[in-house]
Amino acid sequence: MEEEGPGATVHLLCLAASSGVPLFCRSSRGGIPTRQQLPFSVIGSLNGVHMFGQNLEVQLNSAKTEDTTVVWRSFHDSITLIVLSSEEDTSELRLERLLQMVFGAMVLFVGLEELTDIRNVERVKKELRASYHLIDSFLGDSELIGDLTQCVDCVIPPEGSPLQEALSGFAEATGTAFVSLVVSGRVVAATDSWWRLGTPESVLLPWLVGSLPPQAARDYPVYLPHGSPTVPHRLLTLTLLPGLELCLLCGPRPSLSQLDQQLLERWWQPLLDPLRACLPLGPRALPDGFPLHADILGLLLLHLELKRCLFTVEPSGDKEPSAEQRRRLLRNFYTMVTTTQFPPESGPAEKAEDVVRSTQLPKACYVVLGPGSGWQFVALHLGMRLLLLLLSPQSPTYGLRSLATNTLHALTPLL
Repeated sequence: MEEEGPGATVHLLCLAASSGVPLFCRSSRGGIPTRQQLPFSVIGSLNGVHMFGQNLEVQLNSAKTEDTTVVWRSFHDSITLIVLSSEEDTSELRLERLLQMVFGAMVLFVGLEELTDIRNVERVKKELRASYHLIDSFLGDSELIGDLTQCVDCVIPPEGSPLQEALSGFAEATGTAFVSLVVSGRVVAATDSWWRLGTPESVLLPWLVGSLPPQAARDYPVYLPHGSPTVPHRLLTLTLLPGLELCLLCGPRPSLSQLDQQLLERWWQPLLDPLRACLPLGPRALPDGFPLHADILGLLLLHLELKRCLFTVEPSGDKEPSAEQRRRLLRNFYTMVTTTQFPPESGPAEKAEDVVRSTQLPKACYVVLGPGSGWQFVALHLGMRLLLLLLSPQSPTYGLRSLATNTLHALTPLL
């Protein structure tokens, strides 16, 4: 398992499948968006080899050169997305999920109909510009991980019950069932209807809110790639405190003017202290003082049924490696264990050998990086929960599973 290099370059291409006309090209280097563009001859060659395979009824999914991994993905026989990454030993799973999120972002802004029936290429290119900011955030070094896990990034507030009650009451008062509290792109609390949103909009909506510049209020038209890809809804956001936003997904009503200051004060003024306590939760995810072992440098907890996750690299923040390195290491470890140890559920087993194979899947694994770092990783899969830990070199290898088990038991009531 390799750590991503600081200068890794990613190029993302979007083309109209029928004509091969580029709709946009986005790039990043070292997690920072750049204006570097691929030559048109390279774009044409990448699309041409993919189309050549399709004409021969051969599906070209990926390819590797000495220093680059390329993944192709077609959507609805109308859009072709291509991603090139120079990250060492990058996985196809990671790039495939990136392309899924990018297409979801495109649908979120322009709707599926515009993308499956392209009549005016220039108009579509113009409309897609609204999605660039969100797409660029997928290419950058984000503090979130929902783009990879396909689970909603969450945080655990110190006082969750009063926030949940106020959220439900506010939703009833405004006549919309889809309401959530979001801090730095992570969901603090949400109504039952919001939690039932499908993938990818359940991940995209809070990610979008967290990626936008601060604003007191917004009224955004959005399509839901899974739930309503052809009929737009409205995403209303109201800033309760800097960095903490109230999000509503609704139809024509209520209007933004109906959400007046008096209504907000009625429901949220009494909860000012619990709301303030949510502000530091962005990067930390867990309440201050939550007992974690001193050797834990980062953790990722996924609830595979609820499609929610906790992700933090804040524990022991004064130790090496840096927070950015920890995020990259945990992302790579998640990719490795997902592709090799804990494959995604493929539905109920129908054959006897499938049942036997499922009972033989590992429940835990660990990795120790080589000389020079010594950082350790452990993954534990119990029921619907998967826990990944990044641990300091001082943690004894023989105690990794016990440490992970105790940590998972402590976190289970939270998620």
